[in-house]
Amino acid sequence: MKSFQAIATDLDGTLLRSDGTVSARTRAAVIGAEDSGLRFVIATGRPPRWIAPIVEQLGDRGLVICANGAAVYDPAEHRLVSCVELKAEVVLSLVDEIQEAFPDALLGCEQGFDFSLDESFKQKNQGLVGSWKLEGLRVGPIRSFLDRDVLKLIVRLPSPAAPGSADALQSVVGDRALVTHSIDESFLELSHPSVHKAAAIEQLLSESGIAASQVVAFGDMPNDLEMIRWAGHGVAVANADPLLKAAADEVTASNDEDGVAVVIERLLG
Repeated sequence: MKSFQAIATDLDGTLLRSDGTVSARTRAAVIGAEDSGLRFVIATGRPPRWIAPIVEQLGDRGLVICANGAAVYDPAEHRLVSCVELKAEVVLSLVDEIQEAFPDALLGCEQGFDFSLDESFKQKNQGLVGSWKLEGLRVGPIRSFLDRDVLKLIVRLPSPAAPGSADALQSVVGDRALVTHSIDESFLELSHPSVHKAAAIEQLLSESGIAASQVVAFGDMPNDLEMIRWAGHGVAVANADPLLKAAADEVTASNDEDGVAVVIERLLG
């Protein structure tokens, strides 16, 4: 494998095992990569408020790209370094059209470190009462929270969602937002149309003079697609979505088999 200068990786389903932990082997591989001089970048769909448990396991690895590239977060100072957001007025118009086209959809929004959920979840539920009963969760009419810009608009559809739901939603929102997903098509995420992981990684690494051809990237879901295509060597884990496997230069072992560590160890020789 040719010489590389940086590693960029997704978290859930990729670097992390299915139980959300970082294995000892993976942690050692990441530390070894940094000790050898490689830049290590986390690029995740997680919002900034979900990064602390990763830092606890993996240690402070510097700036983290969050929300599919919409935010760059500094865990050491607990601050957002930069954000690319959907304008509140745009989101208001999207909400109207989404609710008309998908009347069973449950909407939520990420704004900085805040997460808000439409009050209709009390009727629609969709199994979220436990999983989304988070500290600081704000519940109310979704429009009442749209007095400021949005990192991500979440559209939760009844599961299982029909194949092609992401494309159907993209047709509704047009070029006003980019639709992707990091789980399945019942959990769709809308960001500013310029937002994706590759754009954020490119901007972050450009400050160090590192080009796309010098980057190895790892992912598992459609929200990693631009990153996998952009990198000099794109790697999909064995448990990845077929779209990722088709786009990748290599398919490694699964997340539960330390697939990221396997490639890093080979890279380090």
